[in-house]
Amino acid sequence: MRAQSVNGLRWVQVALCCAVFLAGPWAAAETEPHKALIRDVATVEGVRENSLVGYGLVVGLKGTGDKQQTYFTVQTLASILARMGVEIPPTVLQSTVQVKNVAAVLVTATLPPFAPAGMHLDIMVSSVGDARSLEGGTLILTPLYAADGQVYAAAQGPVVLGGYAAGSGGNSKSVNHPTVGRVPSGGLVERDTALDLTKLDPLVLVLNEADFTTAQQVAAAINRQWVAPIATVLDGRRIEIQTTAAATTVPALLARIETLEIEVRRRAKVVVNERTGTVVMGKDVHLGAVSILHGSFSIEVTTAYQVAPPSLPGTGPTGIVPETKLKAGESTVRNVALGEGASVEELVSRLQAIGATARDVVSILQAIKAAGALEAELEVI
Repeated sequence: MRAQSVNGLRWVQVALCCAVFLAGPWAAAETEPHKALIRDVATVEGVRENSLVGYGLVVGLKGTGDKQQTYFTVQTLASILARMGVEIPPTVLQSTVQVKNVAAVLVTATLPPFAPAGMHLDIMVSSVGDARSLEGGTLILTPLYAADGQVYAAAQGPVVLGGYAAGSGGNSKSVNHPTVGRVPSGGLVERDTALDLTKLDPLVLVLNEADFTTAQQVAAAINRQWVAPIATVLDGRRIEIQTTAAATTVPALLARIETLEIEVRRRAKVVVNERTGTVVMGKDVHLGAVSILHGSFSIEVTTAYQVAPPSLPGTGPTGIVPETKLKAGESTVRNVALGEGASVEELVSRLQAIGATARDVVSILQAIKAAGALEAELEVI
Protein backbone atom coordinates (compact mmCIF):
# COMPACT_ATOMS: atom_id res chain seq x y z
CA MET A 1 0.00 0.00 0.00
CA ARG A 2 1.37 3.45 -0.94
CA ALA A 3 0.06 6.93 -0.12
CA GLN A 4 1.45 10.35 -1.12
CA SER A 5 0.67 13.88 0.07
CA VAL A 6 2.36 17.18 -0.72
CA ASN A 7 3.36 18.95 2.49
CA GLY A 8 4.65 22.18 1.11
CA LEU A 9 5.79 24.02 -1.99
CA ARG A 10 8.45 26.66 -1.64
CA TRP A 11 9.25 29.15 -4.32
CA VAL A 12 12.28 31.37 -4.33
CA GLN A 13 12.31 34.08 -6.98
CA VAL A 14 15.58 35.92 -7.44
CA ALA A 15 15.54 38.97 -9.72
CA LEU A 16 18.99 39.86 -11.02
CA CYS A 17 19.90 43.39 -11.98
CA CYS A 18 23.46 43.65 -13.17
CA ALA A 19 25.92 45.50 -15.40
CA VAL A 20 24.69 49.07 -14.96
CA PHE A 21 26.97 51.50 -16.81
CA LEU A 22 26.94 55.29 -16.41
CA ALA A 23 28.03 57.80 -19.03
CA GLY A 24 27.50 61.51 -19.37
CA PRO A 25 27.63 64.44 -16.93
CA TRP A 26 25.52 64.78 -13.80
CA ALA A 27 22.68 67.29 -14.00
CA ALA A 28 20.88 68.99 -11.12
CA ALA A 29 17.74 67.10 -10.11
CA GLU A 30 15.25 69.93 -10.43
CA THR A 31 11.91 70.28 -12.13
CA GLU A 32 10.70 73.20 -14.22
CA PRO A 33 9.72 76.28 -12.18
CA HIS A 34 6.05 76.93 -11.55
CA LYS A 35 3.96 79.50 -9.73
CA ALA A 36 2.56 78.85 -6.25
CA LEU A 37 0.98 80.87 -3.45
CA ILE A 38 2.82 81.15 -0.13
CA ARG A 39 -0.13 79.56 1.69
CA ASP A 40 0.39 76.42 -0.44
CA VAL A 41 4.06 75.98 0.52
CA ALA A 42 4.23 77.24 4.12
CA THR A 43 2.39 77.32 7.43
CA VAL A 44 2.59 79.53 10.52
CA GLU A 45 4.68 78.15 13.36
CA GLY A 46 2.46 77.45 16.39
CA VAL A 47 -0.78 77.30 14.37
CA ARG A 48 -1.51 73.58 14.14
CA GLU A 49 -4.00 70.81 14.84
CA ASN A 50 -4.11 68.75 18.03
CA SER A 51 -5.09 65.10 18.46
CA LEU A 52 -7.76 64.08 20.97
CA VAL A 53 -8.49 60.61 22.35
CA GLY A 54 -11.00 59.08 24.76
CA TYR A 55 -12.40 55.74 25.92
CA GLY A 56 -16.11 55.02 25.90
CA LEU A 57 -18.92 52.59 25.12
CA VAL A 58 -21.10 52.02 22.08
CA VAL A 59 -24.52 50.70 23.12
CA GLY A 60 -27.62 49.47 21.29
CA LEU A 61 -25.89 46.77 19.23
CA LYS A 62 -27.85 43.77 17.97
CA GLY A 63 -25.91 41.04 19.76
CA THR A 64 -22.64 41.95 18.00
CA GLY A 65 -20.91 43.57 20.98
CA ASP A 66 -18.13 42.36 23.27
CA LYS A 67 -18.40 38.90 24.77
CA GLN A 68 -18.43 38.13 28.48
CA GLN A 69 -14.69 37.46 28.67
CA THR A 70 -13.97 41.08 27.67
CA TYR A 71 -13.94 42.10 31.32
CA PHE A 72 -13.05 45.79 30.94
CA THR A 73 -16.28 46.36 29.00
CA VAL A 74 -18.29 45.01 31.93
CA GLN A 75 -16.31 47.15 34.37
CA THR A 76 -16.91 50.28 32.30
CA LEU A 77 -20.62 49.57 32.06
CA ALA A 78 -20.83 49.00 35.82
CA SER A 79 -18.99 52.29 36.47
CA ILE A 80 -21.39 54.22 34.25
CA LEU A 81 -24.43 52.60 35.87
CA ALA A 82 -23.03 53.36 39.33
CA ARG A 83 -22.88 57.08 38.49
CA MET A 84 -26.56 56.80 37.56
CA GLY A 85 -27.48 55.17 40.84
CA VAL A 86 -27.53 51.51 39.72
CA GLU A 87 -25.26 49.34 41.86
CA ILE A 88 -24.15 45.87 40.63
CA PRO A 89 -22.44 43.54 43.16
CA PRO A 90 -18.95 42.42 42.03
CA THR A 91 -19.91 38.73 42.20
CA VAL A 92 -22.87 39.30 39.91
CA LEU A 93 -20.74 41.49 37.66
CA GLN A 94 -18.18 38.74 37.05
CA SER A 95 -20.54 35.80 36.62
CA THR A 96 -23.89 36.76 35.12
CA VAL A 97 -23.70 40.14 33.37
CA GLN A 98 -24.03 39.78 29.59
CA VAL A 99 -22.91 42.72 27.42
CA LYS A 100 -23.52 41.48 23.89
CA ASN A 101 -25.22 44.78 23.00
CA VAL A 102 -22.29 46.89 24.28
CA ALA A 103 -18.79 47.41 22.86
CA ALA A 104 -15.79 49.21 24.34
CA VAL A 105 -14.24 51.68 21.90
CA LEU A 106 -11.43 54.19 21.61
CA VAL A 107 -12.67 57.56 20.41
CA THR A 108 -10.37 59.86 18.40
CA ALA A 109 -10.75 63.32 16.88
CA THR A 110 -8.65 66.17 15.50
CA LEU A 111 -8.95 69.60 17.10
CA PRO A 112 -8.33 72.24 14.41
CA PRO A 113 -6.52 75.52 15.15
CA PHE A 114 -8.61 78.45 16.44
CA ALA A 115 -11.40 76.06 17.54
CA PRO A 116 -13.82 77.96 19.83
CA ALA A 117 -16.00 76.38 22.51
CA GLY A 118 -19.18 74.98 20.98
CA MET A 119 -17.63 74.00 17.65
CA HIS A 120 -18.60 70.54 16.31
CA LEU A 121 -16.00 67.88 15.37
CA ASP A 122 -16.16 64.65 13.40
CA ILE A 123 -15.40 61.62 15.58
CA MET A 124 -13.87 58.21 14.85
CA VAL A 125 -14.69 55.18 17.03
CA SER A 126 -12.72 51.89 16.96
CA SER A 127 -13.52 48.70 18.85
CA VAL A 128 -10.91 47.58 21.41
CA GLY A 129 -12.64 44.33 22.41
CA ASP A 130 -13.93 41.36 20.41
CA ALA A 131 -17.12 42.95 19.08
CA ARG A 132 -18.13 41.73 15.61
CA SER A 133 -19.78 44.95 14.46
CA LEU A 134 -20.71 48.46 15.65
CA GLU A 135 -23.65 48.68 13.25
CA GLY A 136 -26.67 50.48 14.69
CA GLY A 137 -24.83 51.50 17.87
CA THR A 138 -24.77 54.82 19.70
CA LEU A 139 -21.70 56.29 21.35
CA ILE A 140 -22.53 57.47 24.86
CA LEU A 141 -21.02 60.65 26.30
CA THR A 142 -17.23 60.35 26.18
CA PRO A 143 -14.68 63.01 27.26
CA LEU A 144 -11.79 63.57 24.84
CA TYR A 145 -8.31 64.34 26.17
CA ALA A 146 -5.28 66.04 24.59
CA ALA A 147 -1.62 65.21 25.19
CA ASP A 148 -1.58 67.42 28.31
CA GLY A 149 -4.26 65.26 29.97
CA GLN A 150 -6.93 67.97 29.87
CA VAL A 151 -10.46 67.51 28.49
CA TYR A 152 -11.01 69.63 25.38
CA ALA A 153 -14.13 68.07 23.86
CA ALA A 154 -16.92 65.57 24.47
CA ALA A 155 -18.39 63.08 21.99
CA GLN A 156 -21.77 61.40 21.65
CA GLY A 157 -24.08 60.25 18.88
CA PRO A 158 -25.06 57.45 16.47
CA VAL A 159 -22.23 55.52 14.80
CA VAL A 160 -22.12 55.41 10.99
CA LEU A 161 -20.24 52.49 9.38
CA GLY A 162 -18.65 52.11 5.96
CA GLY A 163 -19.23 48.35 5.99
CA TYR A 164 -21.27 45.56 7.56
CA ALA A 165 -21.02 42.03 8.92
CA ALA A 166 -23.78 39.43 8.49
CA GLY A 167 -24.19 35.78 9.50
CA SER A 168 -22.14 33.81 12.00
CA GLY A 169 -19.52 31.11 12.10
CA GLY A 170 -18.52 29.74 8.70
CA ASN A 171 -21.64 31.15 7.05
CA SER A 172 -20.85 34.88 7.34
CA LYS A 173 -19.89 37.84 5.19
CA SER A 174 -18.02 41.00 6.13
CA VAL A 175 -17.53 44.13 4.01
CA ASN A 176 -14.79 46.65 4.88
CA HIS A 177 -14.26 47.11 8.64
CA PRO A 178 -17.53 46.94 10.64
CA THR A 179 -15.62 47.51 13.90
CA VAL A 180 -14.60 51.07 12.93
CA GLY A 181 -17.12 53.87 12.44
CA ARG A 182 -17.69 57.62 12.44
CA VAL A 183 -19.93 59.99 14.38
CA PRO A 184 -20.37 62.98 12.03
CA SER A 185 -20.37 66.24 14.02
CA GLY A 186 -20.60 64.11 17.17
CA GLY A 187 -17.90 65.99 19.05
CA LEU A 188 -18.38 69.30 20.84
CA VAL A 189 -15.45 71.52 21.81
CA GLU A 190 -15.66 72.37 25.51
CA ARG A 191 -12.56 74.55 25.87
CA ASP A 192 -11.49 77.53 23.77
CA THR A 193 -8.14 76.75 22.13
CA ALA A 194 -7.84 79.88 19.99
CA LEU A 195 -4.26 81.16 19.72
CA ASP A 196 -3.52 84.78 20.66
CA LEU A 197 -1.91 86.05 17.45
CA THR A 198 -0.72 89.25 19.12
CA LYS A 199 1.87 87.16 20.97
CA LEU A 200 3.40 85.93 17.70
CA ASP A 201 6.21 88.46 17.48
CA PRO A 202 8.25 87.63 15.58
CA LEU A 203 6.03 85.58 13.29
CA VAL A 204 7.69 82.49 11.77
CA LEU A 205 6.63 80.80 8.53
CA VAL A 206 7.57 77.12 8.18
CA LEU A 207 7.98 75.61 4.70
CA ASN A 208 6.30 72.27 4.05
CA GLU A 209 9.53 71.06 2.41
CA ALA A 210 12.95 72.41 3.40
CA ASP A 211 14.54 74.32 0.52
CA PHE A 212 16.83 77.36 0.72
CA THR A 213 15.78 78.61 -2.70
CA THR A 214 12.09 78.55 -1.83
CA ALA A 215 12.77 80.20 1.54
CA GLN A 216 14.63 83.02 -0.20
CA GLN A 217 11.80 83.40 -2.72
CA VAL A 218 9.25 83.70 0.11
CA ALA A 219 11.30 86.30 2.01
CA ALA A 220 11.90 88.35 -1.18
CA ALA A 221 8.20 88.29 -2.10
CA ILE A 222 7.24 89.55 1.38
CA ASN A 223 9.90 92.28 1.49
CA ARG A 224 8.73 93.67 -1.87
CA GLN A 225 5.40 94.53 -0.24
CA TRP A 226 6.91 96.80 2.44
CA VAL A 227 9.31 99.73 2.32
CA ALA A 228 11.61 98.27 4.99
CA PRO A 229 12.44 94.56 4.86
CA ILE A 230 10.50 92.62 7.50
CA ALA A 231 11.28 89.01 6.47
CA THR A 232 14.54 87.18 7.16
CA VAL A 233 15.51 83.64 6.17
CA LEU A 234 16.60 81.68 9.27
CA ASP A 235 17.36 78.37 7.55
CA GLY A 236 16.09 76.15 4.76
CA ARG A 237 12.65 75.81 6.36
CA ARG A 238 11.93 78.93 8.47
CA ILE A 239 11.33 82.59 7.56
CA GLU A 240 11.07 85.10 10.40
CA ILE A 241 8.75 88.12 10.02
CA GLN A 242 8.84 91.19 12.29
CA THR A 243 5.16 91.96 12.90
CA THR A 244 5.83 95.29 14.67
CA ALA A 245 7.71 96.62 11.63
CA ALA A 246 4.78 95.73 9.36
CA ALA A 247 2.57 98.34 11.10
CA THR A 248 -0.59 96.24 10.78
CA THR A 249 -2.46 93.52 12.67
CA VAL A 250 -1.26 89.95 12.49
CA PRO A 251 -4.45 88.63 10.77
CA ALA A 252 -4.21 91.37 8.13
CA LEU A 253 -0.49 90.68 7.70
CA LEU A 254 -1.06 86.95 7.20
CA ALA A 255 -3.97 87.56 4.83
CA ARG A 256 -1.70 89.71 2.68
CA ILE A 257 1.27 87.33 2.83
CA GLU A 258 -0.52 84.06 2.05
CA THR A 259 -1.83 85.35 -1.31
CA LEU A 260 1.61 86.39 -2.56
CA GLU A 261 2.85 84.41 -5.56
CA ILE A 262 6.34 82.92 -5.76
CA GLU A 263 8.29 80.82 -8.24
CA VAL A 264 8.95 77.31 -6.92
CA ARG A 265 11.41 74.73 -8.22
CA ARG A 266 10.60 71.41 -6.63
CA ARG A 267 13.19 68.64 -6.48
CA ALA A 268 12.64 65.79 -8.90
CA LYS A 269 11.61 62.70 -6.94
CA VAL A 270 10.75 59.07 -7.58
CA VAL A 271 8.74 57.27 -4.89
CA VAL A 272 8.63 53.47 -4.83
CA ASN A 273 6.78 51.07 -2.56
CA GLU A 274 8.62 47.75 -2.30
CA ARG A 275 5.70 46.01 -0.59
CA THR A 276 3.24 46.65 -3.41
CA GLY A 277 5.59 47.30 -6.34
CA THR A 278 4.18 50.80 -6.88
CA VAL A 279 6.33 53.41 -8.67
CA VAL A 280 5.32 57.11 -8.72
CA MET A 281 7.47 59.62 -10.60
CA GLY A 282 7.38 63.17 -11.91
CA LYS A 283 7.47 63.95 -15.62
CA ASP A 284 10.72 65.91 -15.23
CA VAL A 285 12.75 62.99 -13.85
CA HIS A 286 15.59 62.05 -16.24
CA LEU A 287 18.35 59.45 -16.43
CA GLY A 288 21.99 59.50 -17.44
CA ALA A 289 23.11 57.30 -20.35
CA VAL A 290 22.72 53.80 -18.97
CA SER A 291 22.69 50.16 -20.08
CA ILE A 292 20.82 47.54 -18.06
CA LEU A 293 21.16 43.76 -18.30
CA HIS A 294 18.23 42.05 -16.63
CA GLY A 295 17.47 38.37 -16.26
CA SER A 296 15.60 36.09 -13.87
CA PHE A 297 16.62 32.94 -12.08
CA SER A 298 14.05 30.76 -10.33
CA ILE A 299 14.35 27.77 -8.00
CA GLU A 300 11.42 25.46 -7.24
CA VAL A 301 11.71 23.10 -4.28
CA THR A 302 8.95 20.49 -3.83
CA THR A 303 8.75 18.19 -0.80
CA ALA A 304 6.47 15.13 -0.92
CA TYR A 305 5.97 12.56 1.84
CA GLN A 306 5.52 8.87 0.99
CA VAL A 307 4.58 5.86 3.10
CA ALA A 308 7.51 3.38 3.05
CA PRO A 309 7.05 -0.35 3.88
CA PRO A 310 9.08 -1.92 6.72
CA SER A 311 12.44 -3.44 5.86
CA LEU A 312 11.38 -6.93 7.05
CA PRO A 313 7.88 -8.40 7.61
CA GLY A 314 6.81 -8.12 11.22
CA THR A 315 9.73 -5.93 12.30
CA GLY A 316 7.80 -2.75 12.92
CA PRO A 317 5.37 -0.14 11.57
CA THR A 318 5.77 1.57 8.25
CA GLY A 319 7.60 4.91 8.10
CA ILE A 320 7.11 8.31 6.43
CA VAL A 321 9.92 9.14 4.02
CA PRO A 322 10.31 12.68 2.58
CA GLU A 323 11.09 12.93 -1.11
CA THR A 324 12.48 16.30 -2.23
CA LYS A 325 12.65 17.48 -5.84
CA LEU A 326 14.53 20.58 -7.00
CA LYS A 327 14.03 22.33 -10.30
CA ALA A 328 16.06 25.35 -11.40
CA GLY A 329 15.62 27.52 -14.46
CA GLU A 330 17.18 30.64 -15.89
CA SER A 331 15.90 32.87 -18.65
CA THR A 332 17.94 34.71 -21.24
CA VAL A 333 19.45 38.02 -20.13
CA ARG A 334 17.51 40.94 -21.61
CA ASN A 335 19.15 44.27 -22.41
CA VAL A 336 17.73 47.80 -22.16
CA ALA A 337 19.84 50.71 -23.42
CA LEU A 338 18.85 54.35 -22.83
CA GLY A 339 20.44 57.55 -24.09
CA GLU A 340 21.40 60.63 -22.10
CA GLY A 341 18.37 62.53 -20.75
CA ALA A 342 15.89 59.65 -21.07
CA SER A 343 12.88 59.90 -18.78
CA VAL A 344 11.87 57.38 -16.12
CA GLU A 345 8.59 56.95 -18.00
CA GLU A 346 10.56 55.78 -21.03
CA LEU A 347 12.58 53.41 -18.83
CA VAL A 348 9.46 51.87 -17.29
CA SER A 349 7.87 51.43 -20.75
CA ARG A 350 10.99 49.68 -22.08
CA LEU A 351 11.15 47.42 -19.01
CA GLN A 352 7.50 46.48 -19.36
CA ALA A 353 8.14 45.63 -23.02
CA ILE A 354 10.69 42.96 -22.00
CA GLY A 355 8.33 41.51 -19.39
CA ALA A 356 9.73 43.07 -16.20
CA THR A 357 7.31 43.13 -13.27
CA ALA A 358 6.63 46.13 -11.02
CA ARG A 359 8.96 44.71 -8.36
CA ASP A 360 11.68 44.30 -11.00
CA VAL A 361 11.27 47.98 -11.89
CA VAL A 362 11.70 48.94 -8.22
CA SER A 363 14.93 46.92 -7.97
CA ILE A 364 16.27 48.36 -11.23
CA LEU A 365 15.55 51.94 -10.15
CA GLN A 366 17.44 51.34 -6.91
CA ALA A 367 20.40 49.96 -8.87
CA ILE A 368 20.37 52.96 -11.24
CA LYS A 369 20.29 55.36 -8.27
CA ALA A 370 23.24 53.54 -6.69
CA ALA A 371 25.15 53.89 -9.99
CA GLY A 372 24.50 57.64 -10.01
CA ALA A 373 22.44 57.67 -13.20
CA LEU A 374 19.09 58.75 -11.68
CA GLU A 375 18.82 62.54 -11.68
CA ALA A 376 16.25 62.64 -8.88
CA GLU A 377 15.70 61.73 -5.25
CA LEU A 378 14.65 58.12 -4.75
CA GLU A 379 12.36 57.61 -1.78
CA VAL A 380 11.48 54.06 -0.72
CA ILE A 381 8.38 53.72 1.47
